[in-house]
Amino acid sequence: MDRFSKYLLTGLICIVAFGQFVQVITRYVLQVPVMGLEETMAYPTLWLYILGAVNASREDNHIRANVLEIFLDTTRAHTILAIIGEVISLIVGLWLLSWAWDFTRYAWRVWKESPTLYIPTFYSDVALTVGLALMMLYTASHLWRHLKSLRREKVQ
Repeated sequence: MDRFSKYLLTGLICIVAFGQFVQVITRYVLQVPVMGLEETMAYPTLWLYILGAVNASREDNHIRANVLEIFLDTTRAHTILAIIGEVISLIVGLWLLSWAWDFTRYAWRVWKESPTLYIPTFYSDVALTVGLALMMLYTASHLWRHLKSLRREKVQ
């Protein structure tokens, strides 16, 4: 899974960078804007943004302001703080996932299309639901890992 996500994110970055390069060349050098390029670039850009957040969740690499860790001395206290953070993240994330699922159902029912090229927007709308679901899976796995770590610390 690591290898797949690495190649997928790299591919999306290349697509977005190439699209921006084409846009700059055609618009500012050739003075001929490509109709619908921004519209098509919105899809890989959105997926890149969401899957980048999923990757940060997978690697447990999110930006955090762990001010409370300064005041904690023991590894056990740090683990308990991490568990509390993961539980809060899971609660908020599941709440957001329920909203995203409602939005996905709405997007499926309405089946909107982009204004210029008539590409169904569902393919970008579903990214939020997929991303949040994956983030919640990774959050739950990190919570499980912290709980196992806390149990091991109790035994010793």
